[in-house]
Amino acid sequence: MTRRIINFGSLNIDHVYSVDHFVRPGETLASTTYAKHCGGKGFNQSIALAHAGAHVFHAGKVGEDGIFLRKRLELAGVDASRVKVVDVPTGHAVIQVTPEGENSIILHGGANRMITNYDAKNALRGFSAGDLVLLQNEISSVPDIMEMASAKELGIVFNPSPINATIKDYPLHLVNLLILNEVEGADLTGATTPETILLSLQTKYPKASIVLTLGCKGAVYASGTLKASAPALKVAAVDTTAAGDTFTGFFIAEWSHGVEVEQALMTACRAAAICVSRPGAADSIPTRAELLEKSF
Repeated sequence: MTRRIINFGSLNIDHVYSVDHFVRPGETLASTTYAKHCGGKGFNQSIALAHAGAHVFHAGKVGEDGIFLRKRLELAGVDASRVKVVDVPTGHAVIQVTPEGENSIILHGGANRMITNYDAKNALRGFSAGDLVLLQNEISSVPDIMEMASAKELGIVFNPSPINATIKDYPLHLVNLLILNEVEGADLTGATTPETILLSLQTKYPKASIVLTLGCKGAVYASGTLKASAPALKVAAVDTTAAGDTFTGFFIAEWSHGVEVEQALMTACRAAAICVSRPGAADSIPTRAELLEKSF
């Protein structure tokens, strides 16, 4: 059975600068190119979900300067009726991208930090047991949304990014699927290897299935005694900005359709590999048709 997914997530305007190297303290560095893109972890993951074939709704807030983000979601097939326009500037990011495709990001929350309990209650109206709510850590009221979603018996998927100290105080015991990278896993647990991170997360949050992404080493999954993994694919990286969001969206789409976990991991890794091979954030996220056509 296909589940409906409501992504309560960030909507950003990305200002992307190509640089020879990340700017150093006290340095003034000229960029070689500049571009403005749609972005935000929430936005990117909704695009990925839609491109992967999921039935996805997006909830969030933008300022007048960000109305084009809502339109872009709609063009991708996302139900954006729960994206509200407020009298606050849209969240934005300043992104440096090196010739090697690595990125460094400064984030300003803007309208993303104006999400209230009232907004959450309204956005979740109409969803019921069996549906999923997806959350990242770029909006306000995440703990309250988790509590409300749990009360409605929604499945809770959490991508704890960007990681910070307050996440440990979130009601993570309510989470059903936790998707995170090695750095985030280490920060949450204090463990230093994939094996110990997974073990610690399973001990702390036994209700949750865990997906741990490992960059060039692929991804691993653990849920109870079930383990699965998939390798990353070797490609020439151009821009890694939305790779994690692409992986997350495609994995959740597969998982929500009941696809076997190993196959879901492989599909998500393939999508991420295509994403990093071209510039941009949301614009670099492939469609399911591209995955079928692409050979590695």
